Amino acid sequence: MKKELAHFKIDTAYGGSQAWFRDPIMKVGGCAAASACDLCLSLALYHGMDRLYPFDKNHLTKEDYIQFAMKMKAFLHPRIGGITKLDIFVKGFEKYLQSVGEYAIKVSSVEVGKNTRQVTNFILGQMDQGIPIPFLLLRHKNVNFRYHTWHWFLLVGYEKFEEEIYIKTATYGNYHWFSLNELLNTGFRQKGGGILVNLHE
Repeated sequence: MKKELAHFKIDTAYGGSQAWFRDPIMKVGGCAAASACDLCLSLALYHGMDRLYPFDKNHLTKEDYIQFAMKMKAFLHPRIGGITKLDIFVKGFEKYLQSVGEYAIKVSSVEVGKNTRQVTNFILGQMDQGIPIPFLLLRHKNVNFRYHTWHWFLLVGYEKFEEEIYIKTATYGNYHWFSLNELLNTGFRQKGGGILVNLHE
């Protein structure tokens, strides 16, 4: 079974990219804001929540995306050590939602811990609703995740095989597929987690 969420492109990039930012602080530490921007664009484009994106969703440009990220910076601003706690993202994103008058979204988080089955169910359940997941990966012993560590990115799809689930990630205008089990089992006590979004009717 394969589930790939609809995901926007800007020029040839798969989603937005932190590499485009001109602000040096955002270029280095703006991954949380970029993930929030990508989530907002997805909800605007595919769920009709137009308040979340302040520009023309039918004509996406790098310049508009950069300006959007600078707006998001006020709510999820880079800091020393990065946004390493899920609740910081939740609170910042909730403030952004309030600022645009969007109250039909409930935001929560799920931390990666010992119960990876529960986390897996949350992740797949949200994507089954067509909603991507901002995900924080802190440290990881597997070098295949070196470009995703200490970093926020989106989960935008999955594929189930008999004994394994693979997950599709989107970051820096590109996508990658990883074993979900390997993603969650980092080898460190500090792992990270995902942001859950519930859309109220």
